[in-house]
Amino acid sequence: MAVTVADINKLRKMTQAGMMDCKKALTEANGDFDEAIAILRKSGAAKAAKRADRNAGEGLAFAKAEKGGRVGVLISLNCETDFVAKNEDFNKLATTILEIALDQKPMSADALKGLSFDGNGLTVGEKLVEATGAIGEKIEIGAYHLVQAESVVGYIHPGNQVASIVGFNKEGHAVLGKNIAMQVAAMSPVAIDEHSVPADIRDRELSIGREKALQEGKPEHIVDKIAEGNLKKFYQDNTLLHQAFIIDNKKSVGQYLKENDSELKITDFKRVQLN
Repeated sequence: MAVTVADINKLRKMTQAGMMDCKKALTEANGDFDEAIAILRKSGAAKAAKRADRNAGEGLAFAKAEKGGRVGVLISLNCETDFVAKNEDFNKLATTILEIALDQKPMSADALKGLSFDGNGLTVGEKLVEATGAIGEKIEIGAYHLVQAESVVGYIHPGNQVASIVGFNKEGHAVLGKNIAMQVAAMSPVAIDEHSVPADIRDRELSIGREKALQEGKPEHIVDKIAEGNLKKFYQDNTLLHQAFIIDNKKSVGQYLKENDSELKITDFKRVQLN
């Protein structure tokens, strides 16, 4: 049967697939829109499989806390080129997935991909496959985190290449919360304080400190002490509470918190950066 331009445009709006792909699908489906959509999804899956090993290092990062601030989500939607990342449809896809995550609160990226995208049987994962087929680039969730606390604050750095969320043990500090989230985004701490640094990172830094001391010819009996000193410096530079506060580097983040509310504690934070 003949396929009209109006039908092609209608299918394109429904799927964001290319004009020729829509025409081909409608022709193959004899004008049946449901069948044409199924054909496009299968085509998208085939294209996605071909692009599975491509590098998707571009994209957008988003962070958002729900109203009331007790749950926040952090996500990056990745693609292959900056051109696609700046596309309005890509931005809309990313923000839609963000809202789904905030509403449903999945605990992992895999769980997020299994959630309904449109309420009509299409999952988030299937939508990503569909988008890959329509756009012609690998589209994937590069990172996903959920933070739950008495208060959660999100921050997106201009350009959507870096985003962060921070959880606190109490409410009522919106400006302070944003400042700490900005600190996380800017300074990329590895942990809240020295007690929460993963053991493998601590052991790695001690090993680096010992090796450096030996290479500098330090006496072997003081090598461990030097390594401990280097580890302390690592904590100062790389743990959130000990870092110099970006707004006033004469004080640490911990001092900034204490000056504003001695009972306020950071309970968790997450950060994502593209490129």
